[in-house]
Amino acid sequence: MEAQTVVDNQTDVANSQAEIDTKTLVQEKYGAAARQVRDANSSGCCGPKRGSNPVTSNLYNEAEKSGLPATAVLASMGCGNPTALIELKAGETVLDLGSGGGIDVLLSAKRVGPTGKAYGLDMTDDMLALARENQRQAGLENVEFLKGEIEKIPLPDNSVDVVISNCVINLSANKDRVLREAFRVLKPGGRFAVSDIVVRGEIPEEVRKSMLLWAGCISGALEEQEYKSKLAAADFTAIGVEPTRIYSAEHAKGWLAKAGMDAEAVAPLVEGKFMSAFVRAEKPAAGCCPPGCCE
Repeated sequence: MEAQTVVDNQTDVANSQAEIDTKTLVQEKYGAAARQVRDANSSGCCGPKRGSNPVTSNLYNEAEKSGLPATAVLASMGCGNPTALIELKAGETVLDLGSGGGIDVLLSAKRVGPTGKAYGLDMTDDMLALARENQRQAGLENVEFLKGEIEKIPLPDNSVDVVISNCVINLSANKDRVLREAFRVLKPGGRFAVSDIVVRGEIPEEVRKSMLLWAGCISGALEEQEYKSKLAAADFTAIGVEPTRIYSAEHAKGWLAKAGMDAEAVAPLVEGKFMSAFVRAEKPAAGCCPPGCCE
């Protein structure tokens, strides 16, 4: 029994260290991206070029981009456009997990209007500074950016109508906790509506183990049925996964080469197995209270 306790403790320590390592890597990458956008903007340069990236390119239409600061668009590193795939109503409260430069928060704030509220949550100081400057430039009052981790959301229970996210949940080393936290802060009847990278079928273990690909949103991705199972385990209902982009072996070659892999050999093994997807779920509406109160 004591031996098993020691093994369990060692496993917990290893898991905790893995979470710390992953968060550090993600903070470093996205902090650097925020600084690159900020520095490029202050020097009058055009900023990072994302047009050739099959994951991050062409996610927002010109009407959406035209009303936003250029730095909000340049800092977008998502894999979808969750605000275009979910109906947001005037007066609702929206939370964006891993809000980055704030593009999805600003779009949400416009859609819920002055009687609504849009929160952005991020753990990276440089991204938060960039997002708050983007909010100032956009002139939106119904926005608040919070510092924190998506595994421990700094909001009370039953406080938001919609949780969105854009290619961030797969960066977490503890997705079960993220989904439980999303469920906790949603009001009864609230909606979970995120864009994420999702896997269909088996992929090579070497891809899974690559932390460079993890920070690029690839190897941390959940398999489709596993994603659904984790949402169900967190007590979500009405679960669905809708592909929005499916990536070919040709798309994968660039990611694999950056991770130091043999792109020509590995790419055919991931043909069509990675996709950007819209993941939907709902928190069940509150049931009736004790007998007689609903009459």
